[in-house]
Amino acid sequence: MGEPRIPDPALVVLVGASGSGKSTWAARRYRAVEVVSSDHLRGIVGSGPADLDASTDAFEVLELVVRARTGRGLTTVVDTLGLDETRRLSWLGAARQAGLPAVAVVVEADAALCRRRNADRDRPVPAPVLARQLRGAAEVAPRLEAEGWDLVLRVSADTDPATGGGTRVGGSTAAPSPAAPVRRLPLVLQLSAFPWGEDPAGWLTAMALAAQQAGFAGLALMDHLIQIPQVGRAWDPLPEPFTVLGLLAGAAPGLELGTLVTPVTFRPAGVLAKTLATLDVLSGGRAFCGLGTGWWEREHAAYGLAFPPARERLDALDAAAETLRALWAPGTKAYSGGRVSLPETTLYPRPVSAIPLIIGGGGEQRTLRIAARWGDACNLTTSDADVVAHKAEVLRRHCVELDRDPGEVGVTVLDLPVLGTDRDAVASAVERLRGRTPAATFTRRHQAGLPEDHTRRYAALADIGVGRVFVGIQGLRGPEDLEPWRRVTEALG
Repeated sequence: MGEPRIPDPALVVLVGASGSGKSTWAARRYRAVEVVSSDHLRGIVGSGPADLDASTDAFEVLELVVRARTGRGLTTVVDTLGLDETRRLSWLGAARQAGLPAVAVVVEADAALCRRRNADRDRPVPAPVLARQLRGAAEVAPRLEAEGWDLVLRVSADTDPATGGGTRVGGSTAAPSPAAPVRRLPLVLQLSAFPWGEDPAGWLTAMALAAQQAGFAGLALMDHLIQIPQVGRAWDPLPEPFTVLGLLAGAAPGLELGTLVTPVTFRPAGVLAKTLATLDVLSGGRAFCGLGTGWWEREHAAYGLAFPPARERLDALDAAAETLRALWAPGTKAYSGGRVSLPETTLYPRPVSAIPLIIGGGGEQRTLRIAARWGDACNLTTSDADVVAHKAEVLRRHCVELDRDPGEVGVTVLDLPVLGTDRDAVASAVERLRGRTPAATFTRRHQAGLPEDHTRRYAALADIGVGRVFVGIQGLRGPEDLEPWRRVTEALG
């Protein structure tokens, strides 16, 4: 069983006597720059970590660092004795002011062990002082919950972080629970940037093969005419997606292939139906279709395409979805429906599978209703579990009103994560990618974290009914960047 999960970012205050192992516990879990240690600061402003004459100056620096880091929303671990109530409440106030969770971690150790460790130091703490610290540490835990900490943990620094040993003393859980089984959830890689150098076809093929080997279920491409500013520069390469998908149909025979999403303003619905049917045949039934209204006026103007008002684009989305359904249906008979009338529905080659139709967007009045009528799923551009749960309920209500089984229409999400194999790698990726966005804001926006963090998030989405996650990995440069995702795909089944 593991320790209860500590929020991240958070203010974490360590509490324990000298020699209890606070620094060891912190070092196993946090980056060195995230830990603010009074001993370390005594070594900077004084002659060494045991220079008690430098304590006043060291704590002045410590307070400055804590306020600066929490003010930027960064994880901050305060490594002191933690026995001074005035200081603890000051740090708690800094966390509240910054909107960070506040965690107190009581690091417990046998008194005899603390004394042995203390005796081994170059400058041991005097025995009477250590005795007072041990008594203080034993007495402080009951007071912590009353102080208002969001989470209070009792841990042992001698417990391996992989096996835990923590006990929650605040909140509703008395002890950590075994990890719940993770529900299966396919991940689809979304490619939006193309740093392919001098070999575009080779790079694309290598990415598809690496995605398949890393356990992704499919590959999706954006359908834009100019690179969008959220991803790159207007002059960055951005290939026409269906040409690329045709190339990849034979390169990676296990991947589902499609767009996320194709705007109805770019391609007449009938032509799109033909295109997807052909891709489905060439890929052996692995095509899917993401369909949306379009949103970026600049690319329409640049290519001489009309960009109607939102209401008209939504009408066009409704009609396009109906057209796709009519043309992909068996037979060649005439079709007459709500928005569409066709004298014939001749489309050969026919799709070899039922091509999934994913309606992009979360507009509650129109878009989700169109998804409920025509779609196999709606795709939401958020991975916030509360928002997703709300949108899923709206979709369900539309299905009921339209007399369609809600179980026939799934929910997918687009996630734009940053993944690192350890905390240093995560921090380096954030610094490389964030531009002028504050690090804490970028980290929160892109859910920057370790493989287990993303696994946990996706498992929570699966628990509320999400059937697929489109993963637009931030800063993706080449096939080697996909290998760490194997840990996530394997955990999700």
